[in-house]
Amino acid sequence: MTSYISDEEQQFAQLLLDFIQESPSSFHAVEGVKKMLVPQGFQELPFKEKWLLKSGGKYYVTRNNSALIAFVVGEGLPEKYGFHLIGAHTDSPGFRIKPLPEIPVEGHYLKLNVETYGGPILNTWLDRPLSLAGRIILRGESPFSPQIKLFCSDRPLVLIPNLAIHMNQKVNEGFALNKQKDMLPLLTQLTEGLETDGVLIHHLAKTLLCPQEDILDFDLFLYEYEKGCLVGLQQEFISSGRLDDLAMVHAGAWALSKAKPTLMTQVLACFDHEECGSTSKQGAASPFLAHVLERILLALKKDRGAYFQALAHSFLISADMAHALHPNSVEKLDPVNRPILNGGPVIKISANQRYTTDAESAAVFVAICQRAKVPVQKFVNRSDERGGSTIGPISSTHLDIRSVDIGNPILAMHSVRELGGVKDHLAIANVFSEFYKTL
Repeated sequence: MTSYISDEEQQFAQLLLDFIQESPSSFHAVEGVKKMLVPQGFQELPFKEKWLLKSGGKYYVTRNNSALIAFVVGEGLPEKYGFHLIGAHTDSPGFRIKPLPEIPVEGHYLKLNVETYGGPILNTWLDRPLSLAGRIILRGESPFSPQIKLFCSDRPLVLIPNLAIHMNQKVNEGFALNKQKDMLPLLTQLTEGLETDGVLIHHLAKTLLCPQEDILDFDLFLYEYEKGCLVGLQQEFISSGRLDDLAMVHAGAWALSKAKPTLMTQVLACFDHEECGSTSKQGAASPFLAHVLERILLALKKDRGAYFQALAHSFLISADMAHALHPNSVEKLDPVNRPILNGGPVIKISANQRYTTDAESAAVFVAICQRAKVPVQKFVNRSDERGGSTIGPISSTHLDIRSVDIGNPILAMHSVRELGGVKDHLAIANVFSEFYKTL
């Protein structure tokens, strides 16, 4: 019997799993993208200095260590050929560690105080080995120039324990978890000689080999420690945390790293904070992307008029994950538009502009998929469901660019472990590659 999944598709899915495993936070995701781009000749540009760009040059900029915009300068006139952009986001729903996080429990246990980030499915985080990742801010030579160190624990550190069914007998009938009470992870058992204050800071200092007093602050998040894997009788599914939206970040970075210079400027924008509204200096609602695009034109000695001309010749693919037909809840999708796993990328449509797609931009994406020989699907919410949104509509309020919202279909979106299709990941990467080279 011929295998449903090719070796190439499986190998590319494994690359995605490796990328996700090395990207437990948005800060690590940016580092992962840089590791893909730098060997291909991409150079970092500092925002504080004047940019000197050359035709065909490969560059990237970062903001807050958690957002990145990379681009290959076009060889044609920018006011004539514009930009081909792919937008995605580096963050995922989860839990952030609060300041002074240690909470002792009756002198026996020590748990950590956390704040919910975005909209995770809470019960999926219970009873799983979890760990901590993010960045640590250390004292620097100047108060305005602290040192920044990435941190990722190399072992599981915490777990959020469920309450036994004997003490919560209606748990299987539906039970609302309280984010402040029920979702606090257990860190350690209190034993003789273990200080309850500053335990986490002490652990961080020991790991970083620095004095405790040099740690000024941190941005730390919980993440599932267990690596994702391929599942299914034919190994056709990807089971992993943070598919939303690291799958699109990985596919976009792969496509840009392989892209050859062409007439238009090819751009990949990886924003942060999509899961909580994008309203930060590194989010899609910021001027980050607009400023980068305008600075590209200025570095090429073009004026503001040429910048607006370039935007008029540009196209944005807003790439975020989409909902697939659920085998146990088939009634939740639109009666007609019913994307499935491994059925190809999904065009997301909303009459109320939750997505930026219109008939023209959808047609553009369909044509690109046809050129890449990739099937395409469409998603529309049930008329009695509001549904979510993404970076597309937010970006459109800042940039006058034609745009389409798309994504690969997944199940269990915002679970600690989502489920995608192996065939879909290589398919969308090939579509992105086609997009970057198609005039």
